[in-house]
Amino acid sequence: MNKQDLVSKVAELSGLSKAVAETVVYATFNSITEALKSGDEVRLVGFGTFSVSERAAKEGRNPRTGATINIAASKAPKFTAGKGLKDAVNG
Repeated sequence: MNKQDLVSKVAELSGLSKAVAETVVYATFNSITEALKSGDEVRLVGFGTFSVSERAAKEGRNPRTGATINIAASKAPKFTAGKGLKDAVNG
């Protein structure tokens, strides 16, 4: 399912027009993104939790040359599925 499929499904299930459903879906994604950018967690009870994981700086190797390189510290978005989602997927 891609973003447009999700918009269509939301429109179908909610009775909204596709234009309104698209606005709602994009607003939801933007809200989650902004919360993560500001360092907050987004907890959706029964669905899951979006958070930011910190990766420390480390040394790595260039696979072609074998030369040591420095890999900068970074942040990565993370999703942990909630019990309701896990139970739904597992039947």
